[in-house]
Amino acid sequence: MASLSVHSDRLEIHLTRAERTLALRRESIVVQRENIRSVIITEDPWIWLRGIRALGSIVPLVVAAGTWKFHGGKDFVSIKRHRPAVVIDLVNEEFARVILTSQHAADFVDSLKLPA
Repeated sequence: MASLSVHSDRLEIHLTRAERTLALRRESIVVQRENIRSVIITEDPWIWLRGIRALGSIVPLVVAAGTWKFHGGKDFVSIKRHRPAVVIDLVNEEFARVILTSQHAADFVDSLKLPA
């Protein structure tokens, strides 16, 4: 599972070796905190997928990892089965949305302390 590091100015998403392999991605994802528009926790991350897989891997309802392109941009996805996930909506970044399964989703949202 990806590890999330919250810093004062940025959010770093460090993918495991397996996730990097499935997503066909070499580096971690770094997002500036001012570019985070919203963050929510969802019990079913599969309903948040939009568009088509452009680069990565999918076994429906088991695992999805990689880039999904849609008419307005692209999303990064790393989800497994029906586990709780974090959906991060972004502006002015490489991805419009990042969807990650996480055992610590609630702690992550609390650590961001986004203004309402």
